Amino acid sequence: MKPDNPLLKILACPLDKGPLILDELGGALYNPRLRRRYPIVDGIPQLLPSSGVPAVEEPAGENKHDVSAGPSDSAGRDRA
Repeated sequence: MKPDNPLLKILACPLDKGPLILDELGGALYNPRLRRRYPIVDGIPQLLPSSGVPAVEEPAGENKHDVSAGPSDSAGRDRA
């Protein structure tokens, strides 16, 4: 699954219904509020509550993408 996939904007955690972060390196979607990872198998996110596993650590900085946020500039501010 790629960070520009439009499906990522509507996916939510099955437990708290909040946005998820794409972890390309780990092949998962990550919920930082609950510290749970949901695997992506053959390009399909496994978003059942039972599919989530506790995360040992947060995704690496350069390979994580907040799928709830729109594009931003290099300073981290949203573009107008």
